[in-house]
Amino acid sequence: MTKPINAVLFLVLVLGDAAAAVPARSEVQTSPSTSPTTGEASGVPAGAPVQFGDETLFVLYDKVGAFTAPERAKALGNRLELLSKTSDVPLDKIDVVDADSHTVLTAGDFLIMAVTDRDAAPLGRSRQEIANDYARKIQATISKSREQVTLKAIAIDAALALLDTVILAVILVLFHKTFPKIYAKIEAWRGTVIRSIKIQRVELLSAGQIAGALTGIAKTIRVVVVLTLFYVYLTTVLGIFPWTKGISAALFRVVVATLSAIGQAFATYVPNVISIVVIIVVTRYIIKLISLFFTGIRRGAITFTGFYREWAEPTYKIVRFLVIVFAAVACFPYIPGSQSEGFRGISVFLGLLISLGSASAFGNIVSGVVLTYMRPFRVGDRVKIADTIGDVMEKTLLVTRIRTIKNVDITIPNAMVLGSHLVNFSACSRNPGLILNTSVTIGYDAPWRKVHELLIAAARATAQILPDPEPFVLQTSLSDFYVTYEINAYTDQPNLMATIYAELHQNIQDTFNEAGVEIMSPHYTQVRDGNQTTIPEQYLPKDYQAPAFRFNWLEGVMGRASVQQPGAHRPAP
Repeated sequence: MTKPINAVLFLVLVLGDAAAAVPARSEVQTSPSTSPTTGEASGVPAGAPVQFGDETLFVLYDKVGAFTAPERAKALGNRLELLSKTSDVPLDKIDVVDADSHTVLTAGDFLIMAVTDRDAAPLGRSRQEIANDYARKIQATISKSREQVTLKAIAIDAALALLDTVILAVILVLFHKTFPKIYAKIEAWRGTVIRSIKIQRVELLSAGQIAGALTGIAKTIRVVVVLTLFYVYLTTVLGIFPWTKGISAALFRVVVATLSAIGQAFATYVPNVISIVVIIVVTRYIIKLISLFFTGIRRGAITFTGFYREWAEPTYKIVRFLVIVFAAVACFPYIPGSQSEGFRGISVFLGLLISLGSASAFGNIVSGVVLTYMRPFRVGDRVKIADTIGDVMEKTLLVTRIRTIKNVDITIPNAMVLGSHLVNFSACSRNPGLILNTSVTIGYDAPWRKVHELLIAAARATAQILPDPEPFVLQTSLSDFYVTYEINAYTDQPNLMATIYAELHQNIQDTFNEAGVEIMSPHYTQVRDGNQTTIPEQYLPKDYQAPAFRFNWLEGVMGRASVQQPGAHRPAP
């Protein structure tokens, strides 16, 4: 072939490359200083690999006209894809036509590519040798690609894919039958093969916990193996067919790259991870030792002057919290990414949210700590907090729960407990005892010594009233129409206050009625003009009659009648 004809072929080929590469000019930008294969810094022109599927055939280096090497490589890749799908173009022989400045590769009338001197210069070989080498690679690659899309090849690929599917199904069925037996075997080993781990009498891990951990490990292994099998099956089946080989290769690269990145990160942070594990293990055993210490205090085996046994549990919780916080601070520098600005920003943001959203909760916690060491009450005490009276059922760092005499549970925040006045009826109930008191009003006609005796007798007859110290009476007021008497009695059962008061009131009524003394409470007055006494009939004599009017004659010009109280004696005329 003559040189003019070669020049025409080269011109047509370059124009074809340009037409195929124009859409990609905005997508492929090659900097003068860098390239996919080399750079000008090393004295070698920038090069672009020619891709066919997932295989790199060779590299182009020369810039032809306004079209860069990457644009030429992309256009050539598209042309080879078209050639592999066109069976009309024969590939028995690829012609290599040489000219002064280039060599053209053709298959019949189909123009494939052109090789220039600058394409061959970086490889240290002649342009003709490079062109022949490229021709052999293109012929072998395209021929192999065409063979893969024949009916026979497709049938073989389908059979292989079916075989892979059958193998996967068989393995999954075996797993479905095997792993439940492994779980049952681990459960059967509990208490026999699998025993508790103890240090002297302290049980660190029970047999149930160990068996549960082994079962969890077996389930995790099953999940990981099944996912791995599905991944291998998917990449294998996709890699069998020529149309999906690219997807299979991309999937493989993604997973390998991810695992490689994880492995590199793990290798980088192995010392940090070991440090974190050591801190966690040491912290765990320190907390166990602290728990044993405070358990001894709670049981009374360890005592300190001024440190009460009920302080053991809350103090243990506070110390444990401080130890965990210290361990978290110690672990923080070893956490991957902890030194990054993003990690610090998120930490500050979360801290701000917690501080703003839990101000009241922290206030209750502080109040709970203060109440713990103030010891204003204990669980089981009968207390009055603000307007609530009941027994303390539970006290935590956040709230105190009170159960009233009506069997109603009331939850009070500790901040409210600390800010309210608090009355503890149980504090001195055992020594000498809680004083219960109630008042009655009796008329002036009843002797006060008699009233004292009746009130003390009523108190002594009441269950849960202590005989020692003895009940006593106080006269709290001398009103216009009556005297106010207050009976005071000791009890060691403050939780039964309501029942004791009810029984005491009943006994006062019975005692006074039996003695014939009227209780003028509330304020009760009347003219004794023959009306019956207020004492119930069952306490009156059988011959009792309501008194009639009685008059006293007074000296003077005008006589004045006066009403006399029942039972009063009229003076002799």
